Amino acid sequence: MAYEVAAKAAVGSPDVLGDCPFSQRVLLTLEEKKVPHKLHLINLSEKPQWFLEVNPEGKVPVVKFDDKWVSDSDVLVGILEEKHPEPSLTPPPEFASVGSKIFGAFVKFLKSKDPSDGSEQALLDELKALDEHLKAHGPYIAGEKITSVDLSLAPKLYHLDVALGHFKKWTVPASLTHFHKYKELLFSRESFQKTKPTKEHVIAGWEPKVNA
Repeated sequence: MAYEVAAKAAVGSPDVLGDCPFSQRVLLTLEEKKVPHKLHLINLSEKPQWFLEVNPEGKVPVVKFDDKWVSDSDVLVGILEEKHPEPSLTPPPEFASVGSKIFGAFVKFLKSKDPSDGSEQALLDELKALDEHLKAHGPYIAGEKITSVDLSLAPKLYHLDVALGHFKKWTVPASLTHFHKYKELLFSRESFQKTKPTKEHVIAGWEPKVNA
């Protein structure tokens, strides 16, 4: 039986998977666990009636488990882990929050209009901390095996790469070699290739937020 999954459609292309990193995280989990699923692409500016009926908050991603639509990517990944324990994607508890501040720091720097507000340095500090962690424990966050922490980070690092490159002409320093190797490992996985949005759609998704 295939799960039904509702994820964000691309801005301006309702038939193409959009740029929501939380939707991608859930799709990556399904792909890594080889769980069959049927994808509904939701145009967030014109949400279909059936979608609002099953999910009045109108948020993505949502997955249908036993006739009930469930939202929140943390919750969804937890349920999938419970229902499909093999291969296990549960990280050791001490690594569960590695890299968790990177996305917030990236968004702050991306939206920043003031070069002296410390947002660039704050992001660099988070990326350096991840690089140090990978140096000690890599190639993935919990060692040889990919876990849910990696699947949560992968889409966010892709957004960071694309959006900062486009809007700020900024790239992660080459000196963070473990970070760069890690990113390549993640981005080259079949599950990532199958679920990633195009760069154009990532840029289109951030445009209104950057220019707000």
